Amino acid sequence: MRPDDANIAGNVHGGTVLKMIEEAGAIISTRHCNSGQGEPCVAALARVERTDFLSPMCIGEVANVSAEITYTSKHSVEVQVNVMSENILTGAKKVTNKATLWYVPLSLKNVNKVVEVPPIQYTHKEQEDEGRKRYEEQKLERLETKQRNGDVILPVINPDRQTKEPHTVGYSQSSLIHLVGPSDCTLLGFVHGGVTMKLMDEVAGIVAARHCKTNIVTASVDAINFHEKIKKGSVITISGRMTFTSNKSMEIEVFVDADPFVDEPQERYRAVSAFFTYVSLSKEGKPLPVPQLLTESEEEKRRFEEGKGRYLQTKAKRQAQMQQAAQH
Repeated sequence: MRPDDANIAGNVHGGTVLKMIEEAGAIISTRHCNSGQGEPCVAALARVERTDFLSPMCIGEVANVSAEITYTSKHSVEVQVNVMSENILTGAKKVTNKATLWYVPLSLKNVNKVVEVPPIQYTHKEQEDEGRKRYEEQKLERLETKQRNGDVILPVINPDRQTKEPHTVGYSQSSLIHLVGPSDCTLLGFVHGGVTMKLMDEVAGIVAARHCKTNIVTASVDAINFHEKIKKGSVITISGRMTFTSNKSMEIEVFVDADPFVDEPQERYRAVSAFFTYVSLSKEGKPLPVPQLLTESEEEKRRFEEGKGRYLQTKAKRQAQMQQAAQH
């Protein structure tokens, strides 16, 4: 990990880690999907399940990313990715991330055609049944997220933050505009999922930093849903806004909207959506209290309550997992 991979405090950007995770997932799933007798294809990222950043990674450490295919349906692949950091001076190693990603294979001859996935061999039937259950759950969640996609974050043009009250949604809201070039894209000419996630993390990080005015790090990313492909030559707008704060964390909603200008102009569409969670840290790396988000409109209050629900649900799930682990 080099200085350009990290923030000013030396912590590696969450987006950099997400990009490495996606690259590993894309390689293993593309390799698997081309192992059969079917037509040549490239695996495209469809969804990233909730990903927790278990431990920070720092400049000078070596990242080891390993990936394994854990389930296949007729048209999709589930990949489990683990990230481990190694201090090459002391030899100390620690797990920093565990992630689950879903890919669909797209034909090299026709990008709108999803090809069939060669099945994998399971060690026991329960493994396949559990995988099928995860597949059905993520499919349902993707449909629910798609229904919420009418929401819009209006970009702030030359905001005067002197006139806005600190700790409001409008004060920290941020947008980034990016022209999709060849280096951002796969062989098929569509944006790598990892590139998109890195840009989303940058915007979410700016929102968090504006709100806290301290060093901030990515704590987790809720499910990231890739609704539509983004083509080379498109202009994408990545927008982020604060939705909820607890005492020690903040939730930021991020949208990616695409404007395709090259070849076939069409209306702007929602390509990706996700929730990022950040924590505020002191110079010594200790957690700091997060300023309470001040909600002004009814819409902001509604989003705050929804965020609170997600926060409490995650907290309850984590406590249940800890109790289960203590019993074994």
